[in-house]
Amino acid sequence: MARYESVLDTVGGTPLIRLTRAAAGLRPRIYVKPEWQNPGGSVKDRAALWMLRRAEADGSLRPGGTVVEVTSGNTGIGLALVAARLGYRTVVFTSSGTSREKRDQLAAYGAEVRLVDAFVPREHPDSMRSRGARFAAETPGAWFVDQYDNPANPAAHIATTGPEIWADTNGEVTHFVATVGTGGTISGTGRYLREASDGRVRVIGADPATSLYAGGDGSQKAVEGAGHVLHPDAAADVWPQALDTDVIDRFIAVHDQDAIDAVRRLARTEGILAGGSSGVALVAAFRVAEDLTEDDTVVVLLPDSGRAYLSTYFNDQWLCANGFRGPAPAEGPVVGDEACVARLVERDERPADAVRRLAAAGAADDDAVLVVYPRPRRLLAAHPSELLGWTTVGRLRAAPSVSDAVRPLGPRLGIGLPLSDPAVTGWTAADTEVAPVLDRGRVTATLSRRTLAGPPPTTQPPTASDGADVG
Repeated sequence: MARYESVLDTVGGTPLIRLTRAAAGLRPRIYVKPEWQNPGGSVKDRAALWMLRRAEADGSLRPGGTVVEVTSGNTGIGLALVAARLGYRTVVFTSSGTSREKRDQLAAYGAEVRLVDAFVPREHPDSMRSRGARFAAETPGAWFVDQYDNPANPAAHIATTGPEIWADTNGEVTHFVATVGTGGTISGTGRYLREASDGRVRVIGADPATSLYAGGDGSQKAVEGAGHVLHPDAAADVWPQALDTDVIDRFIAVHDQDAIDAVRRLARTEGILAGGSSGVALVAAFRVAEDLTEDDTVVVLLPDSGRAYLSTYFNDQWLCANGFRGPAPAEGPVVGDEACVARLVERDERPADAVRRLAAAGAADDDAVLVVYPRPRRLLAAHPSELLGWTTVGRLRAAPSVSDAVRPLGPRLGIGLPLSDPAVTGWTAADTEVAPVLDRGRVTATLSRRTLAGPPPTTQPPTASDGADVG
């Protein structure tokens, strides 16, 4: 057994595991690298350790200082772990969309978790990044990690992840597949492997379908940690400095549903419980492998464990609530039976133009219309984060602007959700008239509360012929 003087010495050195059942029918050797075997549970432990040590070396972080970062969870966990061991305070800015398990783990390491849910552009003073940077600037002794632009992020993988893969495959690796978030993992690992192989290794960027890296529209996605989103009101599309696109030979876009299916299947066929972004990498790897031979060796980096997502991707209730396939179909009436296809109007559209467009498409004056943020191009149905409310064609006729016609929406309801679910029954007793319906995490329909409530009760007293007990 190995013996270590500190938990920090256990960062890195994760193994390779060959897939057999999950990769049945594919000719190349496919290995996964389970990065949750790092002490903090993800690949981000590597970058966290290197970034913090670099900050100590250059004087950015001094004894008694405070480590501040903006993160979807894993980098914050890695930083909190390292900071706890070295005696630093940690403050992490994240959102309530980050899994409950990750937020609890941050708190367990002693990190102070600040939730920021304002849906605003990166440059807005209320954005997560702005809040984190401002806190660091106003706190004596604080160091803002800035993983997206920190050169120590990819450097960690040049020094550790790349050499491990090269050594553990005896230099036989031909393809490396990883997701792209900050870009540090794929840039550093990919650079090392390409240089070690004299350019023979192909580096594949696995990316959520809506991510701008792979040519998506920049809208939000369900899978945490991977991809690049852009707020509709953003002044510019700023890519991370940690990302070196010259290292990446090809991007492959993967839909949320496919990624979720992949990790659920991996758990059931290989006994490997991986997180949602691992599903993005797996789907991309399997697509690449379809065109390869027995002489090829594919290594897929799995960023974290499915244990951090037991309340989401591996939870049937969560899947159903968000319209993802997975649970067995419900018996009885479900959301979607009475739903109408979603009609959209953008916030900045002129009401008269919107009325003409909607009327030409067959919309009646009393039909519900969802009001959304403007986006230059929309490749998929709208993400729920882009909803501003609802209105009708009739209200738009009389409104000076689209914003003046907006009304609040009811709760988001997943298609296939039983009408007996508390989310539905609670809404039917509320005062909002229209709810958005989600199909695979996207808004594809609307549901009227009046439709579910049914016709008003009769005022006629029951009679014996009705089969009622009248005394």
